[in-house]
Amino acid sequence: MTCPICNLRKEKRFCPAVHGRICAQCCGEQREVTLDCPSECTYLQQARAYEKPRDLNEFDKAAFFPQIEIDEQFLHEREHLLLGLTFALAKSARTNRSLQDRDLIAALASLARSYETRVNSNLIYGEPTANLEHQAIALQIEELVKEFRAAEQEHTGGSRLRDSEVLKAIVFLLRLGLSRTSGRLKSRAFVDFLFSQFPENKSALASADEASGRIIVP
Repeated sequence: MTCPICNLRKEKRFCPAVHGRICAQCCGEQREVTLDCPSECTYLQQARAYEKPRDLNEFDKAAFFPQIEIDEQFLHEREHLLLGLTFALAKSARTNRSLQDRDLIAALASLARSYETRVNSNLIYGEPTANLEHQAIALQIEELVKEFRAAEQEHTGGSRLRDSEVLKAIVFLLRLGLSRTSGRLKSRAFVDFLFSQFPENKSALASADEASGRIIVP
């Protein structure tokens, strides 16, 4: 039988996205482009095994906020914040299984712009977006920041977390997302990376404690 996508070549492999068999060429060309590939697909997993993290130089510079400097000292001192925010992203993606890499990246970019405005002008500014999914992701991030500050308040008598540090943490995650996504329209490589880092049904701060040392520098 011929492949139902191209109607030219012989079907050879089972595609869980179409619940049928397709040819190898269409599998390679349409994977995460027109096909909404589930994470458990063997061919998707094999393809990812050969993919290297993307170089940020591939992107327009404005996409990864090159003006924000993130050094090793920050990564060390704010490791728990970074891990907590990463957990918050994973939680968002688990809550809404339709989310793709581009949704997480867009929400992080919007938050980064808002925090950059806040840091540079001392204005509390939230970049408007009509996308409810992106709003939900941003809310999850903001809730984690509040939780983190509350934990600092409880343990030290005051919160030392500055908005400039939150901005750095968000930009770090944005760069991580850009480096981890395949760049294809329906890519969930970054989402699956987040799922691999954190187990389900645990609090953000507890997971951060257990996940110490997992930060992957983009």
